[in-house]
Amino acid sequence: MDDSYARTLWTVIEPVHVVTYFSAECLQAHKDVGLKGFWMGYFGGRAAPMGAASAGVVDATFYVFEPERVRRAVPDAWSYASPEDILRSREAAAAAALRRHAPIVDEIAPKAVPLLRRVAEAADAPGRPLFCANRDLPVPDDDVAALWLATTVLREHRGEGHLMLLTAEGLDGPEASVLSLAVAGDSIDKLTVTRGWSAERLRAAVAALAGRGLLNADGTATEEGRVFRRRIEERTDALAAPPYRVLDEPEELFALLEPVARAVAASGDVPFPNPIGLPRP
Repeated sequence: MDDSYARTLWTVIEPVHVVTYFSAECLQAHKDVGLKGFWMGYFGGRAAPMGAASAGVVDATFYVFEPERVRRAVPDAWSYASPEDILRSREAAAAAALRRHAPIVDEIAPKAVPLLRRVAEAADAPGRPLFCANRDLPVPDDDVAALWLATTVLREHRGEGHLMLLTAEGLDGPEASVLSLAVAGDSIDKLTVTRGWSAERLRAAVAALAGRGLLNADGTATEEGRVFRRRIEERTDALAAPPYRVLDEPEELFALLEPVARAVAASGDVPFPNPIGLPRP
């Protein structure tokens, strides 16, 4: 298996995970447990595996968000709901969303979970706090909740490898986000809503990237920028790929997850394009 297969598997693993950000069951679960508003639900739900983490820890771990947006949600989130309550709520809600999108998931989950967990146990841990925190959670008794958690573990592993590379290349959060959208031909203005960066900070990111030859002055990507971004994605695949090599037939895992991924994509809950950069499977 070459490194690119890690990306192929990501296209069916990520849709299973992302119901936690977009599906009605998951958004309502955050409200029911006591979290206030979308962003407290997002930061509280995603950070809960690390315990009652400080704003600084969440800011550093999540990387691409404006720090003040994080600080408006954390640590206040832990005064409304304990991490333990959030964890129980998010797993149950994700399972409910997956069952609504893809009723076949009850047949798929018992077959896919052992494969996903085998990969997770083979994955390297250094520099990956979200991966480790999710991996170390108890496996839910509900097979579908266990499937959601297993995909979450591996998507965080891949994501944290990606952030290591961005940091090593000297890109900060807004610069990494601006470059990604510019290469995709998308508007960077949406980063004010999705990531919290001000128009002034985004202009500074464009200027910094233009100074490196990665963007033109008008914010469009240069060929050098496209090559640079492609190289980061290829290196992300290379960091994510090794644990999948414990599988004798990784195609089996893809075939199991593909119907669920397609059902999530077809549900309309997940927008395309989306802030995650997830393509339709």
